[in-house]
Amino acid sequence: MYFEQINTPGLGCFSYVVGCPVAGVMMIVDPRRDTDIYLHIADKNGMRITHIFDTHVHADHISGSQQLKAATNADIYIHENAPVEYEAKKLKNGDEFTFGKAHVRILYTPGHTPDSVSLLISDLARSGKPEMILTGDLLFVGDVGRPDLPGKEILDEQIKNLYNSLYKVLGELPDYLEVYPGHGQGSLCGQGMSAKPYSTLGYERLANPMLGYSDFTDFKQAVQSNLPMRPQSFSGIIRGNLGKVAVTDNNEDVSKYALAADQADELRKSGTVLLDLRDALSFSAAFIPGSIHVDASNSAMLNWIGTAVPPNTPLILILPHDKSFEEMRLELQRIGYDMVKGWLKGGLDTWLRKGLKTQRLPHISVSELKEFLAEDTPPTLIDVRSPKEFAEVKIDSAINLPLNNILEKDFDPGTLAKESIVICKSGFRAGIAASLLGAQEYRDLKILSGGMDAWIESCR
Repeated sequence: MYFEQINTPGLGCFSYVVGCPVAGVMMIVDPRRDTDIYLHIADKNGMRITHIFDTHVHADHISGSQQLKAATNADIYIHENAPVEYEAKKLKNGDEFTFGKAHVRILYTPGHTPDSVSLLISDLARSGKPEMILTGDLLFVGDVGRPDLPGKEILDEQIKNLYNSLYKVLGELPDYLEVYPGHGQGSLCGQGMSAKPYSTLGYERLANPMLGYSDFTDFKQAVQSNLPMRPQSFSGIIRGNLGKVAVTDNNEDVSKYALAADQADELRKSGTVLLDLRDALSFSAAFIPGSIHVDASNSAMLNWIGTAVPPNTPLILILPHDKSFEEMRLELQRIGYDMVKGWLKGGLDTWLRKGLKTQRLPHISVSELKEFLAEDTPPTLIDVRSPKEFAEVKIDSAINLPLNNILEKDFDPGTLAKESIVICKSGFRAGIAASLLGAQEYRDLKILSGGMDAWIESCR
């Protein structure tokens, strides 16, 4: 049996290749949108892709199933509860498939979504008993899938399904089974995931806190108290994965996407959003008014773009010096941002040489902040961390204005009536929040470099 786990950097997504080189056939599970990697594996190992499985309708990335079908003519399989609009064969509990020496049995395991399945896999060359389970977004290494993505109206039902799938369906399986999840560290489909890419069912029963509850009531309370934030992009990605996904051509000539400063300015004035992906200090020194800033060097960049930028937003990219338009567009396509109009050719230097307007967003140190706080009229401290983080440790005079509230414009404008300093844990979220506030026409903002991490260190 051939088996390979494939990681998509920046999203914490895993996809899988399972097949048999002797029989010359293979299947792909949860493919990412850029599918060349699977075609390369098939070609290299003399296998033909015949089946494509999605463990559920994904919320955090655009599935590559339709792209892969267009390249291979393989059939797509998804659970019968998934109301997809494209051509797919429907799975149900107990379905079985054989790929030479690889045998697959489908387990219906709802909870993360109503259409979630897990794949129980046996290597028939070794034993008829299963060797591993691909759990999709049901069970992760160190956590379980979040049940809130399909909507609040069915949350209680989803939590009950999640409990039953984890404690009853998986509860009947042996400890020795290897667990290969749909996500790893960095994904927002769960919380507290381990950096390890796989585990065993026995070890998760021993060490995963979400598998240690003696009754459903305690499990439900734990789930509801630990739901991570929901990026704006998730709803758009779910809608996209239910419909027909556009097949992308990543070999096209991208020179037509290079924009001069005047072209970018016209698009900006007509509503196209400037997504500035440079590092924090470069953005701080000079940026184009209205730009949204997400530092591309952060490993969770795509999650934060999904949080800060509404789906179906037309974008112009301001690129960092070490990233090309091709690679940044591909990463954005993975999370459903297909309306990338181009990039500012020559970067901000081109804009400055044209004499067009820029703004600044100063960063200050902890030492400077302490001096400001000692003044007769100190600035307002805006802490954009979650309420839970804020309750654990904060600067006494700070106001908690979570990033989600800024995104939804759910706050009293008077909060920012005077000079304000924006704070988060490390400074990264503060940069995003301050750029969003700037785009909402709030001025006189500064960012605390190093955030609360630096503040805590200075107080030791």
